[in-house]
Amino acid sequence: MQTMSPKLSTPLPWYRHRWPWLLMSGPAVVVVAGVFTAWLAISRADALVADDYYKQGKAINKDLRRDHEAQRLGASIGVSYDPAAALLRGRLQMRLAPPAGEQGQTLVINLVHPTQPSKDRTLLIRTAADGSFSAPLAELEQARWRLVAEDGSHAWRLHGNWAWPQQRSLEMNAEAYAPAE
Repeated sequence: MQTMSPKLSTPLPWYRHRWPWLLMSGPAVVVVAGVFTAWLAISRADALVADDYYKQGKAINKDLRRDHEAQRLGASIGVSYDPAAALLRGRLQMRLAPPAGEQGQTLVINLVHPTQPSKDRTLLIRTAADGSFSAPLAELEQARWRLVAEDGSHAWRLHGNWAWPQQRSLEMNAEAYAPAE
């Protein structure tokens, strides 16, 4: 009887199998993602953190006084943006006349971009006798803008969030800041 000897196969080296590569692919992806995250953290500036956060924190009481002064005066403002004419239009109304001086004639409007301080805009506006105003404003980017309106002497202020272009206009009044009694 003749016996057949089985042909012995030589084992393949480890790198010819797919399982080691599959098991190494997960950690390799994590290493690449970590290097990319480190590159992003080093190459980009963190614009959301203020350098003088302590000073800004101390100024909160002053800001609250300005809010209370706007409430005392009964200040309200409505603004809208006309992209075709590149104009910001609005009307400032006050229940009480502000003290004599420049207040009520000069209005400072700050449009603060949510993430990029380089896109912030400050408008210095003269209001008409009835409180209406218009100011040229180049293209307003789609964003959730923070709008702060205050008088020329910074005695009072109104503020709110404006999601342009979803909100075509914004109404702000001092009564919104009134504490619950």
